[in-house]
Order: sequence, then structure tokens, then C-alpha cells
Amino acid sequence: MGRLRFGAFVAPHHAVGQNPTLALQRDLELVEHLDRLDFDEVWIGEHHSAGSEIIGSPEIFIAAAAERTKRIKLGTGVTSLSYHNPLWVADRLVLLDHLTRGRVMLGVGPGSLPTDSSMIGLDPTECRELLEDNLDIVVRLLNGERVTAKTKTHNLVDAQLQLRPYSHPMFDIVVAGVASPTGPRLAGKHGLGLLSIGATLTPEGFDALGHHFGIMEERATEFGTVVDRDQWRLVCPMHIAETEEQAQEDVRFGLGEWIDYFGKVAAFPHFGSGGADMEQMIAYMNHSGMGVIGTPAQARELVGKLVEQSGGFGSMLIMGTDWANPAATRRSFELIAQQVAPHFQGQSQPTFDAATRAGKVRESHNEAQHAAIAHMTKKYEDELAAKA
Repeated sequence: MGRLRFGAFVAPHHAVGQNPTLALQRDLELVEHLDRLDFDEVWIGEHHSAGSEIIGSPEIFIAAAAERTKRIKLGTGVTSLSYHNPLWVADRLVLLDHLTRGRVMLGVGPGSLPTDSSMIGLDPTECRELLEDNLDIVVRLLNGERVTAKTKTHNLVDAQLQLRPYSHPMFDIVVAGVASPTGPRLAGKHGLGLLSIGATLTPEGFDALGHHFGIMEERATEFGTVVDRDQWRLVCPMHIAETEEQAQEDVRFGLGEWIDYFGKVAAFPHFGSGGADMEQMIAYMNHSGMGVIGTPAQARELVGKLVEQSGGFGSMLIMGTDWANPAATRRSFELIAQQVAPHFQGQSQPTFDAATRAGKVRESHNEAQHAAIAHMTKKYEDELAAKA
């Protein structure tokens, strides 16, 4: 594998009851911060109910974020494709691709909250079936085909796009996966990337990593496509501070709300809390490999384990959680950029090597420096003596 990219997966998660306008502004400011820190990508979610994940249109959010940033790539993480007319999804992403000059990415999934899909009369099984149907249509449209197709929710008649993407030949497209083979199967069928949201959040997700790419390769062979590990993204929650004690103190700000959301509100059985209270959750997070609440060294260790367990992937995405207050959250991302990412991007080792080389020859160079000083001192004294 080449350079491992680093980014963020921002659903986002916010404690209910706070000012949503200000929370959305903090999300935009976080994306700006990640851009300045040279993170590679950020993925924005789509949710419509339950009160915590408050971005209803990742495309609109991306349009706003794109005007505030310079280089970071911006993905829908994910567009709940089962909820939408696939023609308009493809059309909106092509528009964003032009507006961002090739910085947009499309992530798709069936929709994670049953409270979302129930409002439009769909159950989770129907959403998964629609995902496959609609993804087939989106891929065909983006490849320039004219499509006539009827799904459970929409009827397309000789549908086609009026614009080609700005990106050549196509912007990145990924399918979300948790622990089941659904995501890898669809990604392999179409030769797309995989966004493993549940890579660490359950033991099954971590254990399944080694098999997911095999499923993708098997389906790619069956359908005559090509899959690439570089287009595989893994999501993991982390909060990093200078010390483990500081990190644990920081997450008392919001970890409880995060536990309550997945344990009592969101019908999303893949994410286990690992315990009933905060102390248990902190311990479970670090000891199970579910994530990291600790130091840059602990984060480096977990990323290394993920690389080994998976066989290699392209992007490490830090899940946006609001575990800590905004200042501590920004500091966590700074530490990841400064002390974690360089170890997996080929930037750290050359500096260690340079320091080692300099250390080995320091004594001889030090003697030469003293000799040079003595020489110039004597030369100056000789000049003074000559003038006298």
C-alpha cells in the first residue's frame, strides 16, 4: 500500500437540546480546521430524525464547506440512496463535482435510522433492496447511459444526465458497510470503494475486516470489474490528548450522550456500548480495540493493528463524536495530524533517520566546529597583533 490517507467521518453526533444553528457552524469550522491541518477528506452524513445527527442534506452542507476550504475532499457519508430518486442523486453529485473542481465524493447506503425510512413508508429490508436497485441506476447514469427503469418508489423513462462529471473519469464512489457482506458485495459488483463504518465498533466488524476485501474481489471477478484497496476507508472513533488521563477527562463532556444515543435512541444494533456507564465505556473502548481514548502512541498502535487485520486500506477516518468540548476536539485532530498520520504517510521515519545520522557523527563535527572557532579566533588575534 502507498500513503495512508487520514480524514473524518462526521455524521455528526450532537447532544440533543443545544442550539442547532451553532452546532452546524461548529461542524463547518471543524471541516475548515481539518483542511488547515492537511487532512485528506471528510465525509458528511444524512439523517432526518432522532435529534442527534442533524444534517438532512450532506450535499448542501458540502456546498457550504467547499467555499470555506481549499484542498480537502468532501464526501457524502452517506447519501441514503434508498430515500431518493437515483437520477437526481447522480445529477446533484455531478453539479457538486463541478462546483468543487473535483473535490466531491459519493458515499451511498440504505439509511441507518428506521425512524427516517418509516416516515416515507419504507422498512429496513425494503431500503436494502432499493439500495442495490438505485445504485445500479446511479452507476449507469454516471457512465453516460440512458436509463429506463422502474423501482418501488420511482419510474425513470429514458433518463440521462445533461453534464459529465468534472472529475476524470469519475469521482470516488463508495458503499457503506458495517459487519455484514452487503457493502462489500455491492462494491465488488460495480468496482467501487468500501466505507467500513463498523470496522471497530463491534468485535464482528473488526474480525470481518480480513474477509471483506476477499468478498469484493470475488464479486469483481464475477462481474468483470476491478477493486482497489486504496478505495477502502475504515472508520474508527478516537479522542487524543497529551496524556491518557487528560483524554479520559476530556470525554466526560459528551461520551455519556453518545452512549445514550446508540443505547437508547438510535435503532442501530451494530454499535454496542460495552458497558452501562462512562467508566466502563472508557475501559471497553481502549481494551477492546473499539477505539482510542488516550495518547498519540495508542492511536498509532490501533491504526497499525487495523492495517494488519485488514491487509491494507486507503483511508483512516476518525469518527466525529462530540465526546469532548470543541477546543479539546480540535486539539485531538491536531495531535493526530502531527503525531499519528506522519507515521503512516512516510513522513516520520526520514526525520528519525536524519537525527540518528547526525547523532552518530556529532562528536567529529563538534571537534571540527571547535577547531573552526579556534582558527578564526587566532586569525583575529594575529590581525590585531599585526596592526599594533
